[in-house]
Parts: sequence; C-alpha cells; structure tokens
Amino acid sequence: MIERGLFLVLEGVEGAGKSTQARLLVDWMEEVGIPHRLAREPGGTAVGEAIREVLLDPRGADMPAETELLLMLSARAAFVRTIVRPTLADGRVMLADRFELSTFAYQGVGRELGVEQVRELNEFATGGLHPDLTVVLSLPANTGRARQLSSGKYSDRIEAAGAGFHDRVGAAYAELAAEEERMAVVDATDRPEEVHRRIRELLESRFPEPFATARG
Repeated sequence: MIERGLFLVLEGVEGAGKSTQARLLVDWMEEVGIPHRLAREPGGTAVGEAIREVLLDPRGADMPAETELLLMLSARAAFVRTIVRPTLADGRVMLADRFELSTFAYQGVGRELGVEQVRELNEFATGGLHPDLTVVLSLPANTGRARQLSSGKYSDRIEAAGAGFHDRVGAAYAELAAEEERMAVVDATDRPEEVHRRIRELLESRFPEPFATARG
C-alpha cells in the first residue's frame, strides 16, 4: 500500500483514446503491484450508470443543456462519495476515465453555459475534491471523429452533437489545460503504445512514489 491515495484522470476529445490508455495503465499498475481502481465517469455507481444511459441516449436529442449539466453533476456526486473518496482513503490510485474537466469543456464551453458557473456547481457536487493530476490526451477534434467513424463505433447523443460543438470542446481542452499545474498535456496522435510510454514517464516524474519506485 502507498501512504496516500492519488486521484488521476484521463481526459480528451471523442476518439482521443482514453479508454485504451486507461486499460494500458491498469495493466501496468497490476504488473508492478500498485493498488488501484479504475472507473468511468459519468458512471461507476448504480445511479451513475443509470444517469449515463439517459445522458447518452440519442432519443434525448432535445435535452436542454442545463438538464445535461445537472445530470452529469448528479452522477458525479455519487461517484465521488461512493468510489473516489473510499479508494483514496484506502491509499490506492484512483484512475478515472473523465471527470470535472470534461464538464468544463463539454457543458461550460461546448454547450455555452459558461465555465465559471459550471465550476461553482461542480464544486458543490464534488465537495471540493479535485484530481492530483489530469492527463489531457491532445488530439484534433476532427481526427478523433475520423477515428470513431473508421472504427464503426455507434455515436451516442453527445458524440453526435456536431462538428461545431466538438471543435469548441477541443479548443476548450487546450485552453483549460494550460491554466493549472495539476494538468498535463500528452500528444495522442501517435500509436497507443507510444502514448502509454509518455504517460508512464509523466507519472514517474510527477509521482516518484509510487510509480518510479515500483518500476525500480
């Protein structure tokens, strides 16, 4: 066990490879013996998964942006209390596929609700908990869309929101990632194995205990 839990988040536009990188990181942590937990967001809990289905259902194309935001934050409140805080209290690494930065980019900028207003509501939902590090997988939004189309992936309600929306989200990620020390941008245009190597090097540099120690 490590002395204190670490809260790590993977972020990026649609098609950036978050889920692939999450699996690769989990495989690595299992190999070197780092206690961890992986969960996606929105989701992870029973109520979160139910809310996820509503949020991503294409039949809800006319959902107001405010409704979308409040559903996201409702799922997050359960996620933080049921999954994140207990995992950190156990001294494990909590790895999340998306968290608050997605909400700032997608609802704050993409849906044009305003980042500052979204931040205030998010603070209430999380009880002030923030990731120790958010890794933003940098990829042009149109490249991500092309990846998804070539893979034949079914588009959910948010993925089908249109090029203008996703371009705003991509620009928001680039701008927001430059604002905080607890965010790091990793080029995601290369092969998954190379992107994984970059993320590992970043984690070993930022958090020598447990990552660099475990490797040694």
